[in-house]
Amino acid sequence: MDRSPPEVRTSRRRLRACHECDWLVALPPLRPGEKADCPRCGHTLVKRHYRPAQRSMALALAALLALAMAVSFPFVSFTVGGIGNRIELSQTATTLIGFHQPVVAIAVILTIIVLPAVYLLGVIWLQLGLLRDAALPASRSIARSLAHLNPWMMADVFIIGALVSLIKVAGMAQVELGMSFWAFCVFALLLLVTTQSIDSDWMWFSLAGEPRAPEGARTGEPAAPQGLAGCATCGLVNRLEDSGRSHCRRCGERLHARLPHSLQRTWALIAAAAVMYIPANLYPIMTTTSLGQSSPSTIIGGVVELIQMGSWPVAGVIFVASVIVPVGKLVALAWLCLVVERSDELNANTRTRLYRLTEFIGRWSMVDVFVVAILVALIRAGSLMSITPGPAALAFGSVVVITMLAAMTFDPRLIWDPPLPRRSRRRSPGPPRGMPG
Repeated sequence: MDRSPPEVRTSRRRLRACHECDWLVALPPLRPGEKADCPRCGHTLVKRHYRPAQRSMALALAALLALAMAVSFPFVSFTVGGIGNRIELSQTATTLIGFHQPVVAIAVILTIIVLPAVYLLGVIWLQLGLLRDAALPASRSIARSLAHLNPWMMADVFIIGALVSLIKVAGMAQVELGMSFWAFCVFALLLLVTTQSIDSDWMWFSLAGEPRAPEGARTGEPAAPQGLAGCATCGLVNRLEDSGRSHCRRCGERLHARLPHSLQRTWALIAAAAVMYIPANLYPIMTTTSLGQSSPSTIIGGVVELIQMGSWPVAGVIFVASVIVPVGKLVALAWLCLVVERSDELNANTRTRLYRLTEFIGRWSMVDVFVVAILVALIRAGSLMSITPGPAALAFGSVVVITMLAAMTFDPRLIWDPPLPRRSRRRSPGPPRGMPG
């Protein structure tokens, strides 16, 4: 299989419709290290890498090896008053099951071990086929799955949660980091670099080529009014069918001019997250037992406790991740839904940047859930010192997941759609921002 860039293998015009503003552009020739951004909103359409198959393969193998080491050795241990405990990485999830928190346990094990391992195995499977000049079975289905798995892998967030946990414990007991901790830090870094190394445009072109662009497609204009839609998975521009049940010609993903009922679904998820945020703050997220006396702690209570201990930086991290981010995300998504039909009154580029920020920061709220998982597994010294999870752990984890889903169901292309006629009569929209492709 030819490993040269798509620009070398075809002279046909290759079109892309921006996933954030729906602007139709023709991709320019790209050299390794270069990228093509949407001229209208600045969203990165394609990023070319040097030797993408070899690079992704090597990084994925190294990350998988680091993960194997992380689950095979002790993660962290603590000692207090001659009594100690040592845990492995998997116990941060399995211990929660014993405290009747199976949903939180499943979320922890999936986001830090299972889904990253599946992702890395998928990358290795795909790149191995491409390096052997023959795609392996199910390569297209696996390639489609990689993009869907990416937001739910949270190894980097878990590292922050582990550091916060260790700072909390360090003031009460002696802590010793195991080989698994350092291996997991390396794994989290390699996983992040692996996800950034995937050249999706080259990969899909190598797997399935690229059909001709639809006839009559005009660059420098939105795609939807032309009856076109860009595939969110492989990027191919397709013509939408009148039946409304279009699928990508290359990867088979469902296509929509706009996500169906995007605003309604986003509003419903915002409301659900707001409801769950109430018990997440009213109920204790964990209970600490020291010398036989139990002390329940809410999210805000934990922040206050850290401030009293003098750990201002850690308190700031928890406050931002557990209070500012969830509330800010709910407010931002609600505001975007409210003003989405007033593109003639507010700057669409500004709102698009707000959406990107909202989508990016949502997963970092899982820090508090990971802190609870680590402390519950580690601090188990009976009546001398122990920590148990509270009902707020499940409620807060639900808030994180629901707000992530809300950001996914919101279609940012709606921001760039023409305003309602009533608004248009009040103020005529200016010329579209960006340059023709």
